[in-house]
Amino acid sequence: MEGTIIVYAVILVVVATVALAAYYYLTKKTALEKLSNADERAKKILEDATRDAEAKKKEAILEAKEDVHRLRAEFDKELRDRRNEVQRLERRNIQKEESLDKKIESIEKKEENITKKINALNEREQSIDALYELQAKELERLSGLTSEEAKEELLDKLRKEIKHEAAVMIKDVETKAKEEADKRAREIITTAIQRCAADHVAESTVHVVALPNDEMKGRIIGREGRNIRALETLTGVDLIIDDTPEAVILSGFDPIRREVARIALEKLILDGRIHPARIEEMVEKAKREVESNIKEEGEQATFETGIHGLHPELIRILGRLKYRTSYGQNVLKHSIEVSHLAGLMASELGMDPTLAKRAGLLHDIGKAVDHEVEGPHAIIGSEIAKKHHESPIIVNAIGAHHGDMEMQTLEAVLVQAADAISAARPGARRETLEAYIKRLEHLEEIANSYDGVEKSYAIQAGREIRIMVKPEVVDDITSAEMARDIVKRIENELEYPGQIKINVIREVRSVEYAK
Repeated sequence: MEGTIIVYAVILVVVATVALAAYYYLTKKTALEKLSNADERAKKILEDATRDAEAKKKEAILEAKEDVHRLRAEFDKELRDRRNEVQRLERRNIQKEESLDKKIESIEKKEENITKKINALNEREQSIDALYELQAKELERLSGLTSEEAKEELLDKLRKEIKHEAAVMIKDVETKAKEEADKRAREIITTAIQRCAADHVAESTVHVVALPNDEMKGRIIGREGRNIRALETLTGVDLIIDDTPEAVILSGFDPIRREVARIALEKLILDGRIHPARIEEMVEKAKREVESNIKEEGEQATFETGIHGLHPELIRILGRLKYRTSYGQNVLKHSIEVSHLAGLMASELGMDPTLAKRAGLLHDIGKAVDHEVEGPHAIIGSEIAKKHHESPIIVNAIGAHHGDMEMQTLEAVLVQAADAISAARPGARRETLEAYIKRLEHLEEIANSYDGVEKSYAIQAGREIRIMVKPEVVDDITSAEMARDIVKRIENELEYPGQIKINVIREVRSVEYAK
Protein backbone atom coordinates (compact mmCIF):
# COMPACT_ATOMS: atom_id res chain seq x y z
CA MET A 1 0.00 0.00 0.00
CA GLU A 2 2.80 2.44 0.89
CA GLY A 3 4.64 1.65 -2.38
CA THR A 4 1.53 2.39 -4.39
CA ILE A 5 1.08 5.74 -2.73
CA ILE A 6 4.72 6.66 -3.38
CA VAL A 7 4.40 5.62 -7.04
CA TYR A 8 1.31 7.74 -7.37
CA ALA A 9 3.11 10.63 -5.77
CA VAL A 10 6.14 10.31 -8.09
CA ILE A 11 3.93 10.09 -11.15
CA LEU A 12 2.11 13.16 -9.99
CA VAL A 13 5.40 14.99 -9.48
CA VAL A 14 6.65 14.03 -12.98
CA VAL A 15 3.43 15.14 -14.57
CA ALA A 16 3.56 18.40 -12.73
CA THR A 17 7.21 18.95 -13.77
CA VAL A 18 6.44 18.30 -17.44
CA ALA A 19 3.49 20.65 -17.23
CA LEU A 20 5.62 23.33 -15.66
CA ALA A 21 8.32 22.93 -18.28
CA ALA A 22 5.81 23.28 -21.09
CA TYR A 23 4.24 26.17 -19.46
CA TYR A 24 7.71 27.63 -18.87
CA TYR A 25 8.18 27.93 -22.53
CA LEU A 26 4.91 29.76 -22.86
CA THR A 27 5.39 32.19 -20.09
CA LYS A 28 8.49 32.12 -17.94
CA LYS A 29 7.24 34.28 -15.12
CA THR A 30 3.95 32.63 -14.85
CA ALA A 31 5.64 29.31 -15.13
CA LEU A 32 8.08 30.12 -12.41
CA GLU A 33 5.23 31.14 -10.13
CA LYS A 34 3.23 28.10 -11.01
CA LEU A 35 6.29 25.92 -10.61
CA SER A 36 6.82 27.31 -7.16
CA ASN A 37 3.17 26.67 -6.25
CA ALA A 38 3.29 23.19 -7.74
CA ASP A 39 6.35 22.36 -5.77
CA GLU A 40 4.64 23.39 -2.56
CA ARG A 41 1.55 21.40 -3.46
CA ALA A 42 3.66 18.39 -4.36
CA LYS A 43 5.37 18.55 -0.99
CA LYS A 44 2.05 18.86 0.75
CA ILE A 45 0.59 15.92 -1.18
CA LEU A 46 3.69 13.92 -0.45
CA GLU A 47 3.40 14.69 3.27
CA ASP A 48 -0.35 13.77 3.25
CA ALA A 49 0.40 10.54 1.42
CA THR A 50 3.14 9.71 3.87
CA ARG A 51 0.82 10.33 6.85
CA ASP A 52 -1.97 8.27 5.31
CA ALA A 53 0.49 5.51 4.59
CA GLU A 54 1.73 5.54 8.20
CA ALA A 55 -1.86 5.52 9.55
CA LYS A 56 -2.82 2.65 7.24
CA LYS A 57 0.32 0.79 8.30
CA LYS A 58 -0.46 1.23 12.03
CA GLU A 59 -4.09 0.22 11.48
CA ALA A 60 -3.03 -2.91 9.60
CA ILE A 61 -0.53 -3.77 12.33
CA LEU A 62 -3.23 -3.35 15.05
CA GLU A 63 -5.69 -5.54 13.12
CA ALA A 64 -3.03 -8.19 12.69
CA LYS A 65 -2.22 -8.10 16.41
CA GLU A 66 -5.94 -8.38 17.29
CA ASP A 67 -6.28 -11.37 14.97
CA VAL A 68 -3.21 -12.95 16.55
CA HIS A 69 -4.62 -12.39 20.08
CA ARG A 70 -8.04 -13.77 19.07
CA LEU A 71 -6.55 -16.86 17.46
CA ARG A 72 -4.27 -17.38 20.43
CA ALA A 73 -7.25 -17.09 22.87
CA GLU A 74 -9.26 -19.58 20.82
CA PHE A 75 -6.32 -21.93 20.69
CA ASP A 76 -5.77 -21.61 24.46
CA LYS A 77 -9.47 -22.31 25.13
CA GLU A 78 -9.47 -25.35 22.88
CA LEU A 79 -6.25 -26.51 24.49
CA ARG A 80 -7.76 -26.15 27.97
CA ASP A 81 -10.91 -28.05 26.90
CA ARG A 82 -8.80 -30.83 25.42
CA ARG A 83 -6.67 -30.96 28.55
CA ASN A 84 -9.79 -31.13 30.81
CA GLU A 85 -11.30 -33.88 28.68
CA VAL A 86 -8.04 -35.82 28.83
CA GLN A 87 -7.90 -35.39 32.61
CA ARG A 88 -11.56 -36.54 32.95
CA LEU A 89 -10.87 -39.60 30.83
CA GLU A 90 -7.76 -40.34 32.86
CA ARG A 91 -9.74 -40.12 36.13
CA ARG A 92 -12.47 -42.36 34.69
CA ASN A 93 -9.90 -44.90 33.56
CA ILE A 94 -8.29 -44.81 36.98
CA GLN A 95 -11.69 -45.42 38.65
CA LYS A 96 -12.43 -48.27 36.27
CA GLU A 97 -9.05 -49.78 36.95
CA GLU A 98 -9.63 -49.53 40.71
CA SER A 99 -13.12 -51.07 40.37
CA LEU A 100 -11.70 -53.80 38.16
CA ASP A 101 -8.96 -54.49 40.67
CA LYS A 102 -11.55 -54.79 43.45
CA LYS A 103 -13.68 -57.16 41.35
CA ILE A 104 -10.67 -59.24 40.47
CA GLU A 105 -9.72 -59.39 44.15
CA SER A 106 -13.32 -60.38 45.09
CA ILE A 107 -13.38 -63.06 42.39
CA GLU A 108 -10.04 -64.40 43.60
CA LYS A 109 -11.42 -64.61 47.15
CA LYS A 110 -14.56 -66.35 45.89
CA GLU A 111 -12.48 -68.78 43.88
CA GLU A 112 -10.37 -69.44 46.93
CA ASN A 113 -13.52 -70.08 49.04
CA ILE A 114 -14.99 -72.30 46.33
CA THR A 115 -11.77 -74.25 46.17
CA LYS A 116 -11.85 -74.71 49.93
CA LYS A 117 -15.50 -75.83 49.81
CA ILE A 118 -14.77 -78.24 46.97
CA ASN A 119 -11.89 -79.71 48.95
CA ALA A 120 -14.13 -79.96 52.04
CA LEU A 121 -16.88 -81.63 49.95
CA ASN A 122 -14.37 -84.07 48.50
CA GLU A 123 -13.15 -84.92 51.98
CA ARG A 124 -16.75 -85.31 53.16
CA GLU A 125 -17.58 -87.48 50.15
CA GLN A 126 -14.63 -89.70 50.90
CA SER A 127 -15.74 -89.86 54.54
CA ILE A 128 -19.31 -90.73 53.47
CA ASP A 129 -18.05 -93.45 51.14
CA ALA A 130 -15.99 -94.87 53.95
CA LEU A 131 -18.99 -94.74 56.29
CA TYR A 132 -21.19 -96.33 53.62
CA GLU A 133 -18.77 -99.22 53.21
CA LEU A 134 -18.49 -99.55 56.98
CA GLN A 135 -22.27 -99.45 57.33
CA ALA A 136 -22.74 -102.07 54.62
CA LYS A 137 -20.26 -104.35 56.36
CA GLU A 138 -21.93 -103.74 59.70
CA LEU A 139 -25.36 -104.48 58.23
CA GLU A 140 -24.06 -107.68 56.71
CA ARG A 141 -22.55 -108.61 60.06
CA LEU A 142 -25.74 -107.82 62.01
CA SER A 143 -28.14 -109.41 59.55
CA GLY A 144 -25.94 -112.36 58.84
CA LEU A 145 -26.69 -111.89 55.12
CA THR A 146 -24.46 -110.97 52.25
CA SER A 147 -25.57 -108.38 49.70
CA GLU A 148 -26.60 -111.17 47.29
CA GLU A 149 -28.67 -112.88 49.97
CA ALA A 150 -30.33 -109.51 50.82
CA LYS A 151 -31.20 -109.04 47.13
CA GLU A 152 -32.76 -112.48 46.99
CA GLU A 153 -34.83 -111.77 50.09
CA LEU A 154 -36.02 -108.48 48.56
CA LEU A 155 -37.05 -110.30 45.37
CA ASP A 156 -39.07 -112.75 47.43
CA LYS A 157 -40.85 -109.85 49.09
CA LEU A 158 -41.61 -108.31 45.71
CA ARG A 159 -43.03 -111.61 44.46
CA LYS A 160 -45.40 -111.68 47.45
CA GLU A 161 -46.47 -108.09 46.80
CA ILE A 162 -47.15 -108.92 43.14
CA LYS A 163 -49.28 -111.85 44.21
CA HIS A 164 -51.18 -109.52 46.55
CA GLU A 165 -51.76 -107.02 43.75
CA ALA A 166 -53.01 -109.83 41.55
CA ALA A 167 -55.51 -110.76 44.25
CA VAL A 168 -56.61 -107.14 44.45
CA MET A 169 -57.14 -107.07 40.68
CA ILE A 170 -59.26 -110.19 40.94
CA LYS A 171 -61.30 -108.49 43.62
CA ASP A 172 -61.73 -105.44 41.37
CA VAL A 173 -63.08 -107.71 38.64
CA GLU A 174 -65.59 -109.11 41.12
CA THR A 175 -66.56 -105.57 42.09
CA LYS A 176 -67.67 -104.84 38.55
CA ALA A 177 -70.46 -107.31 39.10
CA LYS A 178 -71.92 -104.85 41.59
CA GLU A 179 -72.40 -102.09 39.02
CA GLU A 180 -76.13 -102.56 39.07
CA ALA A 181 -76.15 -101.90 42.80
CA ASP A 182 -74.05 -98.76 42.25
CA LYS A 183 -76.41 -97.61 39.54
CA ARG A 184 -79.33 -98.07 41.91
CA ALA A 185 -77.51 -96.05 44.57
CA ARG A 186 -76.91 -93.22 42.11
CA GLU A 187 -80.59 -93.21 41.21
CA ILE A 188 -81.52 -92.98 44.90
CA ILE A 189 -79.15 -90.08 45.50
CA THR A 190 -80.33 -88.26 42.36
CA THR A 191 -83.95 -88.66 43.35
CA ALA A 192 -83.25 -87.37 46.86
CA ILE A 193 -81.44 -84.30 45.49
CA GLN A 194 -84.25 -83.57 43.07
CA ARG A 195 -86.87 -83.79 45.79
CA CYS A 196 -84.95 -81.53 48.20
CA ALA A 197 -84.89 -77.79 47.48
CA ALA A 198 -82.68 -75.60 49.66
CA ASP A 199 -81.30 -72.10 49.30
CA HIS A 200 -77.66 -71.21 49.90
CA VAL A 201 -76.64 -67.70 50.78
CA ALA A 202 -73.00 -66.99 51.58
CA GLU A 203 -72.81 -65.52 55.07
CA SER A 204 -71.48 -61.99 55.39
CA THR A 205 -69.15 -60.77 58.11
CA VAL A 206 -70.78 -57.34 58.36
CA HIS A 207 -74.13 -55.83 59.40
CA VAL A 208 -75.39 -52.39 58.39
CA VAL A 209 -77.46 -50.53 61.02
CA ALA A 210 -79.60 -47.66 59.73
CA LEU A 211 -79.52 -44.37 61.65
CA PRO A 212 -82.32 -41.78 61.86
CA ASN A 213 -79.84 -39.00 61.02
CA ASP A 214 -76.11 -38.35 60.75
CA GLU A 215 -76.05 -36.58 64.14
CA MET A 216 -76.53 -39.98 65.74
CA LYS A 217 -73.01 -40.96 64.60
CA GLY A 218 -71.48 -38.39 66.93
CA ARG A 219 -73.59 -39.65 69.85
CA ILE A 220 -72.54 -43.24 69.13
CA ILE A 221 -68.88 -42.21 69.14
CA GLY A 222 -69.30 -40.21 72.37
CA ARG A 223 -66.94 -37.83 74.05
CA GLU A 224 -63.35 -38.77 73.12
CA GLY A 225 -64.75 -42.02 71.68
CA ARG A 226 -65.82 -43.52 75.01
CA ASN A 227 -69.21 -44.80 73.77
CA ILE A 228 -67.90 -46.59 70.66
CA ARG A 229 -64.97 -47.95 72.65
CA ALA A 230 -67.29 -49.34 75.33
CA LEU A 231 -69.56 -50.94 72.71
CA GLU A 232 -66.61 -52.53 70.86
CA THR A 233 -65.10 -53.79 74.14
CA LEU A 234 -68.36 -55.33 75.41
CA THR A 235 -69.38 -56.99 72.14
CA GLY A 236 -66.04 -57.74 70.47
CA VAL A 237 -67.35 -56.26 67.23
CA ASP A 238 -65.72 -53.49 65.24
CA LEU A 239 -67.90 -50.43 64.51
CA ILE A 240 -67.07 -48.70 61.23
CA ILE A 241 -68.40 -45.14 61.07
CA ASP A 242 -67.50 -43.66 57.70
CA ASP A 243 -69.03 -41.29 55.14
CA THR A 244 -71.94 -43.63 54.43
CA PRO A 245 -75.03 -41.47 55.09
CA GLU A 246 -77.25 -42.55 58.01
CA ALA A 247 -75.59 -45.95 58.46
CA VAL A 248 -73.09 -47.70 60.74
CA ILE A 249 -71.31 -50.91 59.74
CA LEU A 250 -70.75 -53.68 62.31
CA SER A 251 -67.84 -55.92 61.38
CA GLY A 252 -66.93 -59.17 63.14
CA PHE A 253 -66.25 -62.79 62.29
CA ASP A 254 -68.52 -64.20 65.05
CA PRO A 255 -72.19 -63.92 63.95
CA ILE A 256 -73.48 -64.19 67.55
CA ARG A 257 -71.38 -61.24 68.70
CA ARG A 258 -72.39 -59.31 65.58
CA GLU A 259 -76.08 -60.01 66.23
CA VAL A 260 -75.72 -58.93 69.89
CA ALA A 261 -74.02 -55.71 68.77
CA ARG A 262 -76.73 -55.02 66.16
CA ILE A 263 -79.61 -55.52 68.61
CA ALA A 264 -77.89 -53.49 71.32
CA LEU A 265 -77.11 -50.62 68.93
CA GLU A 266 -80.67 -50.54 67.58
CA LYS A 267 -82.05 -50.44 71.13
CA LEU A 268 -79.65 -47.62 72.04
CA ILE A 269 -80.70 -45.63 68.96
CA LEU A 270 -84.38 -46.04 69.83
CA ASP A 271 -83.76 -45.20 73.50
CA GLY A 272 -81.62 -42.17 72.71
CA ARG A 273 -79.60 -42.39 75.94
CA ILE A 274 -76.13 -43.50 74.86
CA HIS A 275 -73.43 -43.69 77.52
CA PRO A 276 -71.17 -46.53 78.83
CA ALA A 277 -73.50 -47.62 81.65
CA ARG A 278 -76.51 -47.71 79.31
CA ILE A 279 -74.46 -49.55 76.70
CA GLU A 280 -73.63 -52.30 79.23
CA GLU A 281 -77.31 -52.65 80.11
CA MET A 282 -78.41 -52.86 76.46
CA VAL A 283 -75.69 -55.36 75.59
CA GLU A 284 -76.90 -57.65 78.40
CA LYS A 285 -80.49 -57.33 77.15
CA ALA A 286 -79.34 -58.09 73.61
CA LYS A 287 -77.50 -61.21 74.81
CA ARG A 288 -80.67 -62.45 76.49
CA GLU A 289 -82.67 -61.73 73.35
CA VAL A 290 -80.16 -63.60 71.18
CA GLU A 291 -80.35 -66.59 73.56
CA SER A 292 -84.11 -66.53 73.17
CA ASN A 293 -83.77 -66.36 69.38
CA ILE A 294 -81.37 -69.30 69.48
CA LYS A 295 -83.96 -71.41 71.28
CA GLU A 296 -86.66 -70.38 68.80
CA GLU A 297 -84.43 -71.23 65.83
CA GLY A 298 -83.74 -74.69 67.28
CA GLU A 299 -87.44 -75.33 67.78
CA GLN A 300 -88.18 -74.08 64.25
CA ALA A 301 -85.57 -76.48 62.83
CA THR A 302 -87.15 -79.45 64.64
CA PHE A 303 -90.61 -78.38 63.43
CA GLU A 304 -89.40 -77.98 59.85
CA THR A 305 -87.82 -81.45 59.78
CA GLY A 306 -90.58 -83.13 61.80
CA ILE A 307 -88.26 -84.32 64.57
CA HIS A 308 -89.80 -84.53 68.06
CA GLY A 309 -88.65 -85.52 71.51
CA LEU A 310 -85.25 -83.80 71.45
CA HIS A 311 -83.70 -82.77 74.75
CA PRO A 312 -84.12 -78.99 75.39
CA GLU A 313 -80.34 -78.57 75.58
CA LEU A 314 -79.95 -80.24 72.17
CA ILE A 315 -82.56 -77.84 70.76
CA ARG A 316 -80.60 -74.87 72.19
CA ILE A 317 -77.32 -76.17 70.74
CA LEU A 318 -79.06 -76.75 67.42
CA GLY A 319 -80.28 -73.14 67.45
CA ARG A 320 -76.73 -71.87 67.93
CA LEU A 321 -75.85 -73.36 64.55
CA LYS A 322 -77.81 -70.50 62.94
CA TYR A 323 -74.87 -68.30 63.92
CA ARG A 324 -72.21 -70.68 62.65
CA THR A 325 -70.88 -71.02 59.11
CA SER A 326 -68.83 -73.68 57.38
CA TYR A 327 -66.95 -72.41 54.31
CA GLY A 328 -69.55 -69.64 54.05
CA GLN A 329 -72.52 -72.07 54.34
CA ASN A 330 -74.95 -71.56 57.22
CA VAL A 331 -74.60 -74.68 59.38
CA LEU A 332 -78.23 -74.76 60.55
CA LYS A 333 -79.57 -74.60 56.97
CA HIS A 334 -76.98 -77.20 56.01
CA SER A 335 -78.15 -79.49 58.86
CA ILE A 336 -81.80 -79.14 57.84
CA GLU A 337 -80.91 -79.97 54.24
CA VAL A 338 -78.86 -83.01 55.32
CA SER A 339 -81.83 -84.16 57.42
CA HIS A 340 -84.18 -83.97 54.42
CA LEU A 341 -81.68 -85.69 52.09
CA ALA A 342 -81.00 -88.52 54.54
CA GLY A 343 -84.74 -89.04 55.11
CA LEU A 344 -85.47 -89.14 51.37
CA MET A 345 -82.70 -91.66 50.69
CA ALA A 346 -83.87 -93.81 53.61
CA SER A 347 -87.39 -93.81 52.14
CA GLU A 348 -86.04 -94.94 48.76
CA LEU A 349 -84.18 -97.79 50.47
CA GLY A 350 -87.14 -98.85 52.60
CA MET A 351 -85.50 -97.77 55.87
CA ASP A 352 -86.88 -95.65 58.72
CA PRO A 353 -86.81 -92.05 57.38
CA THR A 354 -87.44 -90.47 60.80
CA LEU A 355 -84.31 -92.01 62.29
CA ALA A 356 -82.18 -90.92 59.33
CA LYS A 357 -83.64 -87.38 59.45
CA ARG A 358 -82.90 -87.16 63.19
CA ALA A 359 -79.27 -88.22 62.64
CA GLY A 360 -78.93 -85.77 59.73
CA LEU A 361 -80.31 -82.85 61.75
CA LEU A 362 -77.94 -83.48 64.66
CA HIS A 363 -74.84 -84.47 62.67
CA ASP A 364 -73.09 -81.07 63.03
CA ILE A 365 -74.11 -80.06 66.58
CA GLY A 366 -70.45 -80.38 67.59
CA LYS A 367 -69.72 -77.24 65.55
CA ALA A 368 -71.77 -75.18 68.00
CA VAL A 369 -69.26 -75.85 70.80
CA ASP A 370 -66.09 -76.98 68.99
CA HIS A 371 -64.29 -73.74 69.90
CA GLU A 372 -64.98 -74.50 73.58
CA VAL A 373 -64.04 -78.20 73.55
CA GLU A 374 -60.91 -79.80 72.07
CA GLY A 375 -61.30 -82.42 69.37
CA PRO A 376 -63.03 -83.01 65.99
CA HIS A 377 -66.58 -81.65 65.82
CA ALA A 378 -67.94 -85.07 64.82
CA ILE A 379 -66.62 -86.70 68.01
CA ILE A 380 -67.76 -83.74 70.12
CA GLY A 381 -71.23 -83.98 68.60
CA SER A 382 -71.47 -87.73 69.24
CA GLU A 383 -70.50 -87.20 72.89
CA ILE A 384 -73.14 -84.49 73.26
CA ALA A 385 -75.79 -86.74 71.73
CA LYS A 386 -74.77 -89.64 73.97
CA LYS A 387 -74.86 -87.36 77.02
CA HIS A 388 -78.46 -86.41 76.23
CA HIS A 389 -79.56 -90.04 75.79
CA GLU A 390 -79.80 -90.30 72.00
CA SER A 391 -79.83 -93.82 70.56
CA PRO A 392 -76.52 -95.56 69.66
CA ILE A 393 -77.54 -95.37 65.97
CA ILE A 394 -77.73 -91.55 66.15
CA VAL A 395 -74.49 -91.33 68.14
CA ASN A 396 -72.63 -93.48 65.60
CA ALA A 397 -74.04 -91.56 62.60
CA ILE A 398 -72.90 -88.25 64.12
CA GLY A 399 -69.43 -89.46 65.02
CA ALA A 400 -68.78 -91.30 61.75
CA HIS A 401 -69.93 -88.73 59.18
CA HIS A 402 -66.32 -87.56 58.66
CA GLY A 403 -64.64 -90.93 59.25
CA ASP A 404 -63.58 -90.17 62.84
CA MET A 405 -65.44 -93.30 63.98
CA GLU A 406 -66.14 -96.61 62.28
CA MET A 407 -69.56 -96.77 60.61
CA GLN A 408 -71.78 -99.38 62.22
CA THR A 409 -75.17 -98.66 60.66
CA LEU A 410 -76.72 -97.80 57.32
CA GLU A 411 -77.97 -94.53 58.79
CA ALA A 412 -74.35 -93.44 59.27
CA VAL A 413 -73.66 -94.10 55.58
CA LEU A 414 -76.74 -92.08 54.57
CA VAL A 415 -75.77 -89.13 56.80
CA GLN A 416 -72.25 -89.10 55.37
CA ALA A 417 -73.61 -89.17 51.80
CA ALA A 418 -76.21 -86.46 52.53
CA ASP A 419 -73.52 -84.27 54.16
CA ALA A 420 -71.28 -84.60 51.08
CA ILE A 421 -74.19 -83.83 48.73
CA SER A 422 -75.19 -80.71 50.65
CA ALA A 423 -71.63 -79.41 50.83
CA ALA A 424 -70.93 -80.18 47.18
CA ARG A 425 -73.78 -78.11 45.76
CA PRO A 426 -72.43 -75.30 43.54
CA GLY A 427 -72.13 -72.11 45.57
CA ALA A 428 -72.93 -73.85 48.85
CA ARG A 429 -69.57 -73.17 50.45
CA ARG A 430 -66.74 -70.72 50.20
CA GLU A 431 -63.42 -72.03 51.46
CA THR A 432 -61.81 -68.62 51.96
CA LEU A 433 -64.39 -67.57 54.56
CA GLU A 434 -63.84 -70.72 56.62
CA ALA A 435 -60.08 -70.31 56.53
CA TYR A 436 -60.52 -66.67 57.50
CA ILE A 437 -62.74 -67.56 60.49
CA LYS A 438 -60.37 -70.33 61.57
CA ARG A 439 -57.51 -67.84 61.59
CA LEU A 440 -59.50 -65.39 63.73
CA GLU A 441 -60.49 -68.15 66.13
CA HIS A 442 -56.87 -69.25 66.38
CA LEU A 443 -55.91 -65.67 67.24
CA GLU A 444 -58.39 -65.64 70.10
CA GLU A 445 -57.28 -69.10 71.26
CA ILE A 446 -53.69 -67.89 71.52
CA ALA A 447 -54.76 -64.86 73.56
CA ASN A 448 -57.07 -66.86 75.84
CA SER A 449 -54.32 -69.36 76.65
CA TYR A 450 -52.57 -66.82 78.92
CA ASP A 451 -53.39 -66.52 82.62
CA GLY A 452 -55.23 -63.38 83.60
CA VAL A 453 -56.97 -62.88 80.24
CA GLU A 454 -60.64 -62.07 80.81
CA LYS A 455 -61.83 -61.62 77.22
CA SER A 456 -60.26 -61.37 73.79
CA TYR A 457 -61.70 -60.29 70.46
CA ALA A 458 -60.20 -60.48 66.98
CA ILE A 459 -61.36 -57.36 65.14
CA GLN A 460 -60.53 -55.27 62.07
CA ALA A 461 -60.76 -58.39 59.86
CA GLY A 462 -58.01 -60.05 61.87
CA ARG A 463 -55.65 -57.07 61.74
CA GLU A 464 -56.06 -56.41 65.48
CA ILE A 465 -56.70 -58.54 68.53
CA ARG A 466 -58.05 -56.74 71.58
CA ILE A 467 -57.30 -58.47 74.89
CA MET A 468 -58.93 -57.47 78.20
CA VAL A 469 -56.94 -58.68 81.22
CA LYS A 470 -57.87 -58.88 84.90
CA PRO A 471 -56.19 -55.91 86.62
CA GLU A 472 -55.79 -57.80 89.90
CA VAL A 473 -53.89 -60.62 88.17
CA VAL A 474 -51.91 -58.83 85.45
CA ASP A 475 -49.95 -55.64 86.18
CA ASP A 476 -48.65 -53.11 83.64
CA ILE A 477 -45.25 -54.78 83.21
CA THR A 478 -46.80 -58.23 82.79
CA SER A 479 -49.27 -56.89 80.21
CA ALA A 480 -46.38 -55.55 78.10
CA GLU A 481 -44.57 -58.92 78.35
CA MET A 482 -47.81 -60.70 77.43
CA ALA A 483 -48.18 -58.56 74.29
CA ARG A 484 -44.63 -59.43 73.19
CA ASP A 485 -45.15 -63.16 73.87
CA ILE A 486 -48.41 -63.18 71.90
CA VAL A 487 -46.67 -61.44 68.98
CA LYS A 488 -43.98 -64.15 68.90
CA ARG A 489 -46.56 -66.98 69.03
CA ILE A 490 -48.64 -65.45 66.24
CA GLU A 491 -45.55 -65.03 64.06
CA ASN A 492 -44.55 -68.67 64.65
CA GLU A 493 -47.97 -70.35 64.44
CA LEU A 494 -49.99 -68.36 61.88
CA GLU A 495 -49.73 -67.27 58.27
CA TYR A 496 -51.39 -63.92 57.62
CA PRO A 497 -51.17 -60.93 55.25
CA GLY A 498 -49.82 -57.59 56.46
CA GLN A 499 -49.45 -57.12 60.20
CA ILE A 500 -51.55 -57.79 63.31
CA LYS A 501 -51.85 -55.28 66.15
CA ILE A 502 -51.85 -56.75 69.67
CA ASN A 503 -53.81 -54.47 72.01
CA VAL A 504 -53.67 -55.52 75.67
CA ILE A 505 -56.12 -53.49 77.79
CA ARG A 506 -55.82 -53.33 81.58
CA GLU A 507 -58.67 -51.31 83.07
CA VAL A 508 -59.36 -50.68 86.75
CA ARG A 509 -62.90 -49.66 87.74
CA SER A 510 -64.15 -48.43 91.07
CA VAL A 511 -67.96 -48.66 91.47
CA GLU A 512 -69.95 -47.49 94.47
CA TYR A 513 -73.67 -46.93 95.00
CA ALA A 514 -75.20 -44.02 96.88
CA LYS A 515 -78.14 -45.18 99.03
